[in-house]
Amino acid sequence: MKGLHRIIVHLVALLTVKFLLVSLLFVASLFVLFHLIHDVFADRDTGFDALLFAFTDRIASPAMTRAMHLISFLGSARYLVIMPAILALLFSFYRDMRWNGLRVLVISFSTSLLNELLKHYYERPRPFLTPLEITGFSFPSGHTMNGGVFHGLLLYIIWTTVRNKVWRWVLSVFFTLAVILVGFSRIYLRMHYATDVAAGYLVGILWLILSLYLMSRLEHFYVSKYKKRANSKAVAAAKKQA
Repeated sequence: MKGLHRIIVHLVALLTVKFLLVSLLFVASLFVLFHLIHDVFADRDTGFDALLFAFTDRIASPAMTRAMHLISFLGSARYLVIMPAILALLFSFYRDMRWNGLRVLVISFSTSLLNELLKHYYERPRPFLTPLEITGFSFPSGHTMNGGVFHGLLLYIIWTTVRNKVWRWVLSVFFTLAVILVGFSRIYLRMHYATDVAAGYLVGILWLILSLYLMSRLEHFYVSKYKKRANSKAVAAAKKQA
């Protein structure tokens, strides 16, 4: 009994630490986002944007530009329409992964919708040197926000399903770098201001945490309802046999 008690206490402590860390990340992201919005739209402070543009000018080269275009594709609409659908289809073949397939579809779609709503709410024009074929508003960056949430969701799935530690860390490093580099590519290519990208990261973190929580509550409700229905059928079958 003492051993079982220690295990329960340890699990509760882990859950508490996890909850506190996630809550702290959520609150910190919300706080920074409010200050960022105030700096951009109230104070018109563009110092951070100018600093990042100056840095990308110093490292610019034809090879770097080609690489940034390739990396930027990982946050594009074409990529983020196809990949969630492919993953959901693949997950559907594995019973334990079907709920993750639903997560990928619902969270990816809702993130894109939220990003469009925010863009049309703030209506920030794109940088002056943005190529003419690129249309739409700038704040927050869609590639950064949508790609960040999608790859962040993959990180969540990896850490909750992949048991091999080596593969877990290899995949985590890869997707983390993808998130960081997609954001940087949007600044380098003059598609977005640095503050657009920062806002994309912050809103993405907030929405990923919130949507994962809501999906977990929905899963809990569905599983509980399914178990009650199964128990009712089992009781009814037992009464018939009796």
